[in-house]
Amino acid sequence: MSVTILEWSLFAAQIMLGLGMLATLYRMVVGPRAQDRILALDALYVVALLLLITLGIRTNSQVYFELAMLMGLLGFVGTVALAKFLMRGEVIE
Repeated sequence: MSVTILEWSLFAAQIMLGLGMLATLYRMVVGPRAQDRILALDALYVVALLLLITLGIRTNSQVYFELAMLMGLLGFVGTVALAKFLMRGEVIE
């Protein structure tokens, strides 16, 4: 019974994370300013990271956890680069 509860809760979490991705995509496309779009992109990669983690739990595979860690590192670097570009107008000094 506990396996069934775990599978249903993971399924519900994936559905909610999918809805969260749709909401962040909407904000990224419609966002009135560039700052809103960058914040939505940051939230999008975090939600995608969580979706990968739930998929890894569901399939019992280590590959998804490694992909989530790689996505987290690259997403952080991308967010810092975009924020620096908005502040100064250039990324490389």
